[in-house]
Amino acid sequence: MTKKVMISADHGMALIYFLQSDVIPNLLSAGVEVVVLTDDDIVDRIAGQFARPGLSFEGLRLKQANHYYQKVDTRRQWLLAYLRRVSSSWRINIEAQTSHIWEVWAENSWRFRLGVWLPAAFATLVLRSSRAARQSLVSAQQRFTTDLYGDYFDKYLPDLVIASTPGWRIDRYLLREAARRGIERMTVIVGWDNPSSYAIPGAPVDWATCWSQEQKDELVHGSDWSEARVNIGGIPSYDGYFRKSWLMSREEYFRLHGLDPARKLISYACSFVHFAPNYPNVEALARLVSSDSLAEPSQLLVRLHPSHFQDKPTIFAEERELIHQLEKTYPHVHIVRPVALGGSLGYYGGEDMDEKSSMMAHSDVFVTVYSTMVVETAVHDTPIVAAVIDTPGGWKVPGKFSLSLKEIGNWPTHKRFRDARAGRVAADESQLRDVLNAYLRDPKLDSAERKAFIEKEITFTDGSAGGRTAEFILKVLNKQQ
Repeated sequence: MTKKVMISADHGMALIYFLQSDVIPNLLSAGVEVVVLTDDDIVDRIAGQFARPGLSFEGLRLKQANHYYQKVDTRRQWLLAYLRRVSSSWRINIEAQTSHIWEVWAENSWRFRLGVWLPAAFATLVLRSSRAARQSLVSAQQRFTTDLYGDYFDKYLPDLVIASTPGWRIDRYLLREAARRGIERMTVIVGWDNPSSYAIPGAPVDWATCWSQEQKDELVHGSDWSEARVNIGGIPSYDGYFRKSWLMSREEYFRLHGLDPARKLISYACSFVHFAPNYPNVEALARLVSSDSLAEPSQLLVRLHPSHFQDKPTIFAEERELIHQLEKTYPHVHIVRPVALGGSLGYYGGEDMDEKSSMMAHSDVFVTVYSTMVVETAVHDTPIVAAVIDTPGGWKVPGKFSLSLKEIGNWPTHKRFRDARAGRVAADESQLRDVLNAYLRDPKLDSAERKAFIEKEITFTDGSAGGRTAEFILKVLNKQQ
C-alpha cells in the first residue's frame, strides 16, 4: 500500500524546511503521497508554486483553531501552555525559559500576578525536577482535542503526521487529534533555539528529528524524549546555502540595493526586538560607517525584523521608523525589508532566501544580537559580531518587559556561540569599532572557529540534510509495515 504523510507547515520557516529542500521531493520519489497543511490565505498560491504529482495542499484552519483556544476553557489552556513553556528539566540550560517567567510577570497586572505566582513556583520547583510531573503535563493537554481535522484524516488516511513543532504552536490541535486516532506523530525541529526555549511538547509525539547532538541532548535531557526516537538529521533549510542555490553575484546584489562596490559592506540583522531595542546597535553602526573610524571605507545595510511590521502601531514599528530616519540622516546607510508571504506567515515566508544568502555571503562583517543568523552566516564564513549595546532602562513603555542585551549571553544558543568563539561580542560603540576593524583587516580571523561552530550546531555541512531527514521519515514509515 502507498504510504501517506500529512505535514503541518504553520510557519514560513517550515515551508522552507519542507518545500525548498530535498525532504518532500525525496519522499515523493520513494512513492510516498504527501499532503501539506499551511495557512488558509496562501494555500492556493503555495500549491501553484510547488505543485507536483503525489503532493496535495490543504488549509490549516488557523482561524478555527485559534477560535477554539479563545472560546473553550481559555484560562486553563493558557495555563497549560505557560507551564510547558517554562518547565524543562534542570538538566539543561533553561536561562531563556526563566526570562519568560519574568516577562509574563512584568507585563501583567498585580491581580494576574497573584494568580500566576503559584503555577510559576510549581513549574520551577516541581515540573523542572520531576519527569513524572512533566509527563503528566503532556497528558493533561490531551483533554483539549478538537474534531477540526477529522475530514482530512478520513480523506487522506495518513500513516504519519509531521509538524514543525511538537505542539508548541497551533499545530498542537492537529497532533492531539492524530494521537486520539492512533496515527503516529513526528516533529522536525525548525528553529535553532526551539528545544531550549519552548520546552515540553503540547501533544503526545512519537518521533523527532533535529539539527545536532546539542539539540538532541536538550530534547532528551530537558523534555524527556526517548533517545532512540530522536534522529540527528541536520537542518534541511540550510542545504541551499551550502549548494549556493540562492546566491546572487556580488555585482547583482550591490546593484539591487544601490550599494557602493568600492566600500566594504557591514550588514546588521535586527533581532531580539521583543526584549530590547535594536536601535542603539544600528545607530552606532551608522555613525561608524559615516565617519573615519573604520579601517576601510564602509557602508551599512540593515535588515529589519519581521516584528517591525506588525499590523498595529507598536514600539517595534516606531523603531522601524527611527531606523529609516538614520538612513536619511547618515550617508552610506541602506535598509532592506524581509519579503512578506502573506496570511499569518507574514514576513517569515522564505520568499527572500536569495536576499538573505547574498547578504551574508557578500558582507565583509555581519552584525546582529544573537540571532539564528549567526549560524547561517558562519555557513558563509563571514566574520560575525554580536552587538549588545543597551538602551538604559530598555523600552520606555509602561508595562513592557525589557531585558539588558548584556544579560542574555548565557541563554543556551547565545552561550554556545560565545563559547565556540565563532565571533566577537561588542558591548559599546568603542568595542564595536575595534572588532569591526579587526575583521576588516583580517577577514579570515576566527574562520576555523566558525567552521567548527557550524559542524557542531548543524552536523551536516555538505547539503545532505534534506536527504538524510527524508531517509529517517521513510524508516519510520517502513517500520509500520
